[in-house]
Amino acid sequence: MVRDLAERGIKDRRLLEVMSAIPRHLFVPRPLWHLAYADQPLPIAEGQTISQPYIVALMVEALQVGPEHRVLEVGTGSGYQALILASLAAEVYTVERLAGLLEEAERRLAEFGRKNVHFRLGDGTQGWAEHAPYDRIIASGSVPEIPGSLIAQLADPGRLVIPVGDRHLQELVLLRRVGGELLRQELVPCSFLPLIGEEGWKE
Repeated sequence: MVRDLAERGIKDRRLLEVMSAIPRHLFVPRPLWHLAYADQPLPIAEGQTISQPYIVALMVEALQVGPEHRVLEVGTGSGYQALILASLAAEVYTVERLAGLLEEAERRLAEFGRKNVHFRLGDGTQGWAEHAPYDRIIASGSVPEIPGSLIAQLADPGRLVIPVGDRHLQELVLLRRVGGELLRQELVPCSFLPLIGEEGWKE
């Protein structure tokens, strides 16, 4: 899987090493273990999915996470991406609206001994203001437009990666705050499940 990511253009060596060390099959249902290292999204509990490895790698690489950074993750899901981020950053704050997913992700990450991940049940489109600002923000669901709360919680300098578009097709957007300015770059077309919340999609 990781060799394929490198061949497709993922260059961040730290990221590739972290992804090679994390057993992705432990984050998907047991009947799907034989597909865990294929480059495809897979269903998890609560009608959600774990993103395909290439998209995860692309998003995290675009964040340019350093060991000194504090990261906000919107949409904990299985906890797979949170563990990747926790292996790269100083602190990870992850928000999930579905209690079942959050509890399972907490259990999984506890088994890996990670102490730098902080979990919150709530509306991720509104971020986690208590611990803002964040050097990096990443969202695992799509929005019609970038939530103002997330922009407000982004540090300067800072990077935010999020899928923006309609319910079915989006562009992966990199938003950078540099010297008080917001610079927007569209990376690749993508298709994510909707991010439900006050500043995202309605139920």
